[in-house]
Amino acid sequence: MADDVGRSPAGPLDRAFAILTFIAEQKKALSAAEIAAALALPLPTAHRLIGNLEHRGLIQKALGTKRYVVGSKLVTLSAKTIGAAFRTVRRQAVLSAVADRIGEQCEIGVVRDDAVIYVDSVRSKEHQGLQFNPADTAPMHCTSTGKIYMSRLPEKTRNRLAHSLVLSRYTPTTIIEPSELLASLEETRRRGWAKTNEEFVRGVVGCAVPIVSPAGDLIACLGVSVPVARVGFEGLDAFIGPLQEAAALLSETILQDNEDI
Repeated sequence: MADDVGRSPAGPLDRAFAILTFIAEQKKALSAAEIAAALALPLPTAHRLIGNLEHRGLIQKALGTKRYVVGSKLVTLSAKTIGAAFRTVRRQAVLSAVADRIGEQCEIGVVRDDAVIYVDSVRSKEHQGLQFNPADTAPMHCTSTGKIYMSRLPEKTRNRLAHSLVLSRYTPTTIIEPSELLASLEETRRRGWAKTNEEFVRGVVGCAVPIVSPAGDLIACLGVSVPVARVGFEGLDAFIGPLQEAAALLSETILQDNEDI
């Protein structure tokens, strides 16, 4: 990214990374001219680098426009990177400790292409519940991780997404009305964590808390899914404190350098 005195990044690789970073940080699609101006790049240079990044699937045009957003390959890479970041000795120890503390399997989930993908999980020694393995996917509207992700979006984006998603019914309690989903998302936004009441799999309840960067950006979610016969919907509240403590520990380590792996 351009430095404090307005100069553009030095080399082609620096400039390409600056473009990716800038696009990823924005909440709207950007034109090539906007990208060039923000990064102090000559417009022909910006067009050339944008074309190369688009060809590799790292950025793409927003549907029906000539403006750019992050590409599907970059989103896929980011999910894999987050998964790899959690598979370290220290972070696995945190996950194992919280799983044993609450007696349930814990999973790490991220959102990719309007779906939840699970990038890591640790099973408790005590119980087994609904098991999400790495690379398993689930819908956003009926999972705790999906609700946390959507709840943190700007209001207009949240409303647009709630009305554009296919709200498929998986159980009798799946939320399939946009207005009801938005009310659930507002509650999630207000309290900072999410619960689901047999919304994806009948007989299974779940909850999740956000894992955020030091800057407050959402990295992933830490959650648990359990049979309702063992833990009722209201009983999930007892898991929130331990999950939040573990999420805070993961947040402290996720961007630290020189960690043993």
